[in-house]
Amino acid sequence: MNESTLHYIYDPMCGWCYGAEPLIEAARAVTRIEAHAGGMMMGAQRRPVTPELRRYVNEADQRIAHLSGQPFGAAYKDGLLNDAGAVLDSEPPITAILAAGQVASRGLELLARLQKAHYVEGRRVAERPVLADLAADIGIDRDAFEHAYDDMAGPATKEHVVATRTLMNRLGATGYPSLALERDGAFARIELAPYLGRPDAWREFLGQHFTIRQKV
Repeated sequence: MNESTLHYIYDPMCGWCYGAEPLIEAARAVTRIEAHAGGMMMGAQRRPVTPELRRYVNEADQRIAHLSGQPFGAAYKDGLLNDAGAVLDSEPPITAILAAGQVASRGLELLARLQKAHYVEGRRVAERPVLADLAADIGIDRDAFEHAYDDMAGPATKEHVVATRTLMNRLGATGYPSLALERDGAFARIELAPYLGRPDAWREFLGQHFTIRQKV
């Protein structure tokens, strides 16, 4: 089979993307993934934690946990979601993921670490010191990360999000996560929902469409 690219449209504040994280991890073993952040909670869409938001998020999280098997920690459910000083903002973590990609080609690894920090450990992943700590957790040099974060903050992050939304329009994708397989310039959407909580079925699907890549 020819080398293909799997385009992954995500948002770091999207619970369904957290639910799909094991599937993305499995896909990383067999093909190149290009990640595109959509900015679900950027700018006017960023949200402080309120009782109304907490009720909405709790209902969604219960469904995600049921379908995907992904854990939601007490520090998140009983801590962060009761923290009136916390703000859900996609932009800083997107910038951090872009910085990790620039420094070490480890954007998706940082995304997974951010998701665990948010949904299990209940940490404020919209705060830059937390983001720097998480980058260090996965072995990225802190100074290099900080410099890259400065480079990717502001206009560069916004340009990335605009490009993602252009891709979403091209693909007809309306939400997160969305996947599309690119091969020989042609794109084909892949539905992740049927595979949530079914890693064996997902691996079988991957085996039908990709050859195993050797890690270097």
